[in-house]
Amino acid sequence: MSRTPAPPPTDAPAPVADSALTHGLKQRHLSMIALGGVIGAGLFVGSGAGIAAAGPSIVLAYGISGLLVMFVMRMLGEMSAANPASGSFSVHAERAIGPWAGFTAGWSFWVLLCVAVGLEAIGAAKIVTGWLPGTPEWAWVALFMLVFLGTNLAAVKNFGEFEFWFAALKVVAITLFLVLGVLAILGVLPGTDSPGGSNLTGEGGFLPNGSDGFIIGLLASVFAYGGLETVTIAAAESENPVRGVAKAVRTAMWRIAVFYVGSMAVIVTLVPWDDPEVAEVGPFYAALDRLGISGAAEIMNVVILVALLSAMNANIYGASRMARSLVARGQGPRLIGTVSSGVPRNAVLASSVFGFLCVLLSYWRPDDVFPWLLNMIGAVILVVWVFIAVSQLILRSRLERESPEKLVVRMWLFPVLTIVALLAMAGIFFLMLRQPETRDQLLATGALTAVLIVTGLVRQKRAERGART
Repeated sequence: MSRTPAPPPTDAPAPVADSALTHGLKQRHLSMIALGGVIGAGLFVGSGAGIAAAGPSIVLAYGISGLLVMFVMRMLGEMSAANPASGSFSVHAERAIGPWAGFTAGWSFWVLLCVAVGLEAIGAAKIVTGWLPGTPEWAWVALFMLVFLGTNLAAVKNFGEFEFWFAALKVVAITLFLVLGVLAILGVLPGTDSPGGSNLTGEGGFLPNGSDGFIIGLLASVFAYGGLETVTIAAAESENPVRGVAKAVRTAMWRIAVFYVGSMAVIVTLVPWDDPEVAEVGPFYAALDRLGISGAAEIMNVVILVALLSAMNANIYGASRMARSLVARGQGPRLIGTVSSGVPRNAVLASSVFGFLCVLLSYWRPDDVFPWLLNMIGAVILVVWVFIAVSQLILRSRLERESPEKLVVRMWLFPVLTIVALLAMAGIFFLMLRQPETRDQLLATGALTAVLIVTGLVRQKRAERGART
């Protein structure tokens, strides 16, 4: 692949843009976005399938994948603190590898976020129609889309306020769950008896389904961590981008350990891994129900609804900023790069329209087109992580040589842990190819990535020829 040096992008607006993005996000916004960004619907719902497959070993699976995510966030934090940009890893990939890499990483992530917006809108609508039977699901989808289209078309501080309170509610909910769970495990919660270690060692032991079950749980846990990258995109519009990124990345370790690994440990200690409720209605509901918490199902529905709406808001924001950054670097249609009053409104509209199109496809073609679309984005986050790791491997050496003062965040044990992370990603790709449940996702994502790489290389060659003439 081409490694032709390109001038470092500044991530400044292209001529089509009439003003730059504002710095309307306060430090409290960025801190809470970073804190709440790790608590998504994937944790509340998707973890059930992982527990059902891996049993108690899901704690180890989340620990291993969480360690990989810590490495990725540390690498991304190093680059983003040195060069804050609304295009985040796409900008870093362009600087390190070439325009084709920035193009591929950026547009694949944009597609991922837009499809995710559609999925989250559908999930949120299903919860509300469960409360209000007889109301049309499409109407709730339209309402949610319009609300978050509005918040993202307005000043960025409105997005920040919405996300601040959404994240605060998620943090409070997960903290209360962990406190109640630990009290129950210790046997000091009124009306409950401590389960001891019976659920960890009984019913087949720590690895009830052997290595195959553990691998399925590991793969499920990897994709539950998606969404952490948004904080480095948002940092470019914060009051102090460098300090904001540095603080968010440095607290990533305890956030992942407490919220993900801690939650899994509490659940598999309190509830037998093979309890049907774990997979059918969700592990958090199963744990609350085991504790005798009245209205457990409705409590979890409210929390999941908040998580879905938060993700919709954040993903429209992230997709619009990524699209705007790509256009500003000559990597997309100029029309959607226009910035008005500090907001890339055309990019917000384009991202929302694509998200709503995904919703329509789920209704019109639920048996073919929509599943194909889901498979296509199945492993995109891993592709992005590979670009992050390779970019950091290249840029770290360059920064140490040219601007060492910018290394306010440093990847641990460079380059050893960066290489270890890349090998781990290669291992996950291999495991996905080996598992029938994930093979189609890997192949479809590979096809999307290949198309974007070829397109990016063609565009890069044309730009190089144009620059020489």
